[in-house]
Amino acid sequence: MSSPSKRRDMDVMKLMMSDYKVEMMNDGMSEFKVEFRGPPNSPYQNGVWKVRVELPEAYPYKSPSIGFVNKIFHPNVDEISGSVCLDVINQTWSPMFELINVFEVFLPQLLLYPNPLDPLNGEAAALLMRDKAKYEQTVREHCEKYAKAEDIANPPEDSSDAELSDAGTESSDEEEVAGASDP
Repeated sequence: MSSPSKRRDMDVMKLMMSDYKVEMMNDGMSEFKVEFRGPPNSPYQNGVWKVRVELPEAYPYKSPSIGFVNKIFHPNVDEISGSVCLDVINQTWSPMFELINVFEVFLPQLLLYPNPLDPLNGEAAALLMRDKAKYEQTVREHCEKYAKAEDIANPPEDSSDAELSDAGTESSDEEEVAGASDP
């Protein structure tokens, strides 16, 4: 007999043993970030994102919560929170799916086939419907600005994690902070 916690641990270990870089957030196996690369032959192909994953207590019977940490321009991803609007995760999740399916199938399909009729980002949806070439150019610009491998290693202060709380942002020890610090 397999319990949900054993299945969760097995799925997380399978993800960690794959080609994906996984960064655990807490002591348990229920919250972590995964490095996700845009699918080839798409305007997202040069992008690299950190995707935050939270597994509920009832996983795999209840779907994981998925959100992009760094910015992505897409009709079905909330521009501010990074949350994803994807039926297979939000509505039709099945315990038959494994966590690795999210990164090998579901997210690549979302980026390859956006749905502008069910948007979380109205600007991206409108641009896609109005001018696909300009939409794709905007996607590439966002990838260049917000989704480079070196950026996710050291996320900027305005990343979605920083937006959760302003506390403690004054005491940054990064070298690139503008202005001089007090002695």
